[in-house]
Amino acid sequence: MDTKQIEYIVKIADEKSITRAAEKLFITQSALSQQLQKLEEELNTRLFIRNKSDWMPTPEGEVYLENAREILRIKKRAYSVIADMAYANKNYLSIGMTPGRGPDMFTHIYPLFHQKHPLTTVEPRELSVKKQQEEIRKGNLDLGFMTLLDSQRTIDTYIDLVEEELFIGIPKDYPLPSVSETLNEDYPEFYPEINLNFFHRESFVLVYKESTVRMITDRIFENACFTPNILFETSSIHTVLSMIQANLCVGLIPYHYVRQKPEGIKFLRMPDHPRWKVCTCYRKNSYLSRAAKTFIELVKEYWTT
Repeated sequence: MDTKQIEYIVKIADEKSITRAAEKLFITQSALSQQLQKLEEELNTRLFIRNKSDWMPTPEGEVYLENAREILRIKKRAYSVIADMAYANKNYLSIGMTPGRGPDMFTHIYPLFHQKHPLTTVEPRELSVKKQQEEIRKGNLDLGFMTLLDSQRTIDTYIDLVEEELFIGIPKDYPLPSVSETLNEDYPEFYPEINLNFFHRESFVLVYKESTVRMITDRIFENACFTPNILFETSSIHTVLSMIQANLCVGLIPYHYVRQKPEGIKFLRMPDHPRWKVCTCYRKNSYLSRAAKTFIELVKEYWTT
C-alpha cells in the first residue's frame, strides 16, 4: 500500500512548514513542493495557506488531512494485524513518555521487551502529557505513558496501571514534632504523617506550571490554605530532590522517587494521601498488537513492583 504522497502532505501539516517537513522526510524541498503541487492540481484547489512562518490548511485542506490521517491509521492497523497473524513479530512501535522519569522506565523495560520481541523496532519519544495526547490523536504515536488527573483525559482509551501517592520531602535533619518521628518502612502507609501547612514558612521548589504534577500540587496547597514561597521552578523532580538534599527547600515528591530512598531526605505523608494515576493511552478503537500489549504489561510490572 503506497501512501507516500499522503504521508508527505500530513507531514507538512504537522510541521506547519514545507521546509521543516522536507528535512524530517529527508527529501528536497523542491521534490516535496512538486508532490503538493501535483495533488493540488488533481484536486483543483489549494490545501494550504502559504506564509513565511506557519503553513495552515485551508478548509479543503482540513477535509483532506482528516481523511488522510484515517487512511494512514487503517494502513497501520492492517499491517499490525497481519504481522500478528503471521507470527512475524516484525513490527514498529512508537512509545511516548514524559521527560522526567520516562527514560528511566524505558531503559529498564526495553531489554526485557527486546527479549520477547527482538524484531520489533521501538521508537521512544520524550513528550509532555499534552503533546502525547496530540500525537495519539493524529495517529503519530502508538502508546503514551503518562501520569495525569481524570480531568485531563481525552476521548481516547486509557488503561490505569497504578495509583501513586505524593509525599512531602524535607531535609533529613529538619526538626519535627516528636509525634512525627516514626520509623520509615518500605510501604507508603508506614511513613509518618504531618499537615502540609506545618511548612507554610518554608521555601519550596516546584515543577513548572505546565506539568501535570504542578496541577495536583497547586490543588494540594489550595487545600492546605496557603500560598507557597517558591524558590524557583524546574522541569525535573531530580532537581527538587537535589535542592532538598542541599537543605534549601521542601518539595512534593511522587512515591516513585520516595521508594528509591535518596540520601539526605526524610519523607512524610499528608493526612489526605493525595494521589494521581499512572496510565497508558492509545487512540480509541485502534488495534493493539502483541508487541504493544507486551510493552504495557512490562510497564505495569515496573510501576507495581
